Amino acid sequence: MRLFVAALIASLSLAAFGKETVRIAFIGPLTGGNSAIGLGGRNSADLAVRLRNADPKAKYTYELVVLDDECKPDAGVQMATKAGSDRTIVGGVTHYCSVVAMAAVDTYHRFGLPAIVWGAVLPDITYANDFKEVHRVNGTMINQNQTNAKFMAEHGYKNVAVIHDTTDYGKGHDKYFTQFFTQSGGKIAGDFGVTADQQDFTAELTQIKALNPDALYFGGLTPIGVRIRAQMDKLGFKAQFDGTSGIVNDDFIKALGPLAEGSLAFREGAPAEKLAHGKDFLGDYNKQGYTNPPEAYGPFAYAAASLLMDAIEKAGPDRKKIIQQLSPQHVKDVDSIVGKITFDDHGQNTVPVITKYIVQDGKWVGWDESEYASGKRKLTGK
Repeated sequence: MRLFVAALIASLSLAAFGKETVRIAFIGPLTGGNSAIGLGGRNSADLAVRLRNADPKAKYTYELVVLDDECKPDAGVQMATKAGSDRTIVGGVTHYCSVVAMAAVDTYHRFGLPAIVWGAVLPDITYANDFKEVHRVNGTMINQNQTNAKFMAEHGYKNVAVIHDTTDYGKGHDKYFTQFFTQSGGKIAGDFGVTADQQDFTAELTQIKALNPDALYFGGLTPIGVRIRAQMDKLGFKAQFDGTSGIVNDDFIKALGPLAEGSLAFREGAPAEKLAHGKDFLGDYNKQGYTNPPEAYGPFAYAAASLLMDAIEKAGPDRKKIIQQLSPQHVKDVDSIVGKITFDDHGQNTVPVITKYIVQDGKWVGWDESEYASGKRKLTGK
């Protein structure tokens, strides 16, 4: 009798609301040194869900399950396992940190959980395995570093030192920047690996300063980048600071203040206000009253969540059918806030746009719109 009553109540509730509730996961760094990016990504995915739920044409009501990977591989695997083992969760918008995404892909494959990466850039996340569950809307560090190396060579930098963290993320940036920069005729003055939790870089920076490079290329995330740039100043080491997408966030500037001025970085996508429908995105974002900005990768999290919900709308809340719906034959020239999305056989978006950024007057601005590009201000050593 109790089972009958429970079933009757569930039936009446479904009839009353008219839509089945479908749960999707968001996984990113919500605490720790990279939490600004994670919170912006979470809010952006949440915005996509809110807008979809407000759409009367949507077949389902969506619930976002938010999980913190702390930008740590062990925590990332735990969160991926939590999402994968929960059969009510049918897909995920997953990971900003490459070391975490790389550690978690096996878990998504094992549980058959479709996952769309929204920020991690290590190529092996999509290319090291043939996991049909794993997809990515943003580009890879290959794209970033090809643009970076070409830019540095074209602006007269011939002798560049490299300092990078020794995670797969940092080593990957080192590999591709070195490859493309030397192909462009540049020379790597020295190459130094540092640990992700290292605090003091005096020894490495003293050696690098003695090599007298034109610029210092940094491959890593914001917390280490802040410490390295600050310690460069203490040592009187004057060289152009050239970073990766891992430092394109407000926290880098807040922590360094005036020392951030003139720092370069290269990232997939354009500034939100210049994206297709970017102004609408920012307007909708601001209306929700989020306490954190979307940050650099928020639009990608929004695009990933939207793409996942599109697949669910077409295939239904079934993991295997969603994976099929996210296959290359279905995801081709799909319009999104970050531009067209086309997946190759490894679930990788093949049409990323790379934007050159520089810090000017306390903000990350596109290089082309900056006073550095116009010649009103000079890069270090130029």
